[in-house]
Amino acid sequence: MEYNKRLFESLESIAKKFVELNQKLESANLPVSQLTDINRQIKHTTPIYEKFNEYKKLIDNGIQDEKIVSSETDKDLVELAKLELDEIKSKIPTLEEEIKILLLPVDPNNEKNVIVEMRPGAGGDEAGIFVADVFDMYKRYADKQGWKVKIMDISQNSCGYDYIFFNISGEEVYSKMKFESGVHRVQRVPATESKGRVHTSTITVAVLPEFDAVDVKINPADLRIDTYRASGAGGQHVNRTESAVRITHIPTGVVVSCQEGKSQFENRDTCMKMLYAKLWQKQEDERNEKISSMRKSQVGTGDRSEKIRTYNYPQNRITDHRIGLTLNKLDQIMQGNLDEIIDQLIADEQTRLMTELKI
Repeated sequence: MEYNKRLFESLESIAKKFVELNQKLESANLPVSQLTDINRQIKHTTPIYEKFNEYKKLIDNGIQDEKIVSSETDKDLVELAKLELDEIKSKIPTLEEEIKILLLPVDPNNEKNVIVEMRPGAGGDEAGIFVADVFDMYKRYADKQGWKVKIMDISQNSCGYDYIFFNISGEEVYSKMKFESGVHRVQRVPATESKGRVHTSTITVAVLPEFDAVDVKINPADLRIDTYRASGAGGQHVNRTESAVRITHIPTGVVVSCQEGKSQFENRDTCMKMLYAKLWQKQEDERNEKISSMRKSQVGTGDRSEKIRTYNYPQNRITDHRIGLTLNKLDQIMQGNLDEIIDQLIADEQTRLMTELKI
């Protein structure tokens, strides 16, 4: 019976670990952190375990059919065994590919919520307007996914946004939103353009997984915390109390601020979430500089200057440059229908990882 023996051995060890994890879960007096970790491992391993059982059953049936074909004298029984054997042999390669996809390394941040930072790039007012447009696109996409969006910090002007920081929370947000990091280019006729000429503008988007004190260590002595009066729309607290918060991480010079919350405590909590994310990104950038060739995928090296997508309004066209995907349905994409693009980015990532999987 022909099958991938190395793959089978790997699956056997995973199945054994799966059983051990479930037994451990039944043990009493496990700390919450350990229970959470075990449940996470079981969640990831369950689809592999189920596929392995299906794979093992096929192989066992195939081996049994081979024995019948080689030793049985009943012609009808031999014929049935041959038919089943042919069907099994046709199924095994497909099933092995499905299992390999399940075995691909999982980004440890995939299940995390995200903090998104968006800023205008080149293009003046039109870039600020496009920041607002893409933010609306993300809000619609999040709504379709059942996620929640919360603005953390924002600076608006008469045309659009100078910047906006927002949080998206829900199930496996980072696994999809991580592909949005980079430079987004827009080509269209600005509302302020009297001669109807197409202008090109850019905005930057940074998608960071949301971390806490367990993931990123911060020494409280390294922080300078300033409070000030919030400005702009925001309720009765604005300009009456020092509810806005700015935190500076002295060793790195990273600064975060927030004034969108209703209290100083809420703004400080939001600032710390932003700080954890930014310090993680700084660590990632430094690591990528040392091993720049290691992380060259559709997310790139994390370099914000990397152009990932072009939105061409006159031709109703959107192009994702990382995978060479062009769709003539920009109007639909801007309504939050991002699945077609993100699904193909995920498939491209899986293809790349499959070439590195030595099974």
